[in-house]
Amino acid sequence: MYIREFQEMMERIYSHRDLKRGANGTYRWLKEEIEELGEAIQGEDKRIIEDEFADVIAWLASLANVLEIDLEKSAIRKYNDRCPKCRTSPCKCPSEIDAV
Repeated sequence: MYIREFQEMMERIYSHRDLKRGANGTYRWLKEEIEELGEAIQGEDKRIIEDEFADVIAWLASLANVLEIDLEKSAIRKYNDRCPKCRTSPCKCPSEIDAV
């Protein structure tokens, strides 16, 4: 399944609710799911972590649908097999990890 197909699936399942909730409400749900992912990462149950990743990507797709953004197109346009800052792959940008 491509990102676009997943986004279309989320639209079929949830658009009737997402559109009523609007961008701000859907964004709040996405933030909550990201927080839940952070909590899951602290544990050791891989299944719970996987489920939280699924929730995050589902809410991200829902928010993109509300805002009429094609996630796949946007991601490929920005990253296109290279770092958007230094334009290389793998990335050669200095990072905080390199500085330590």
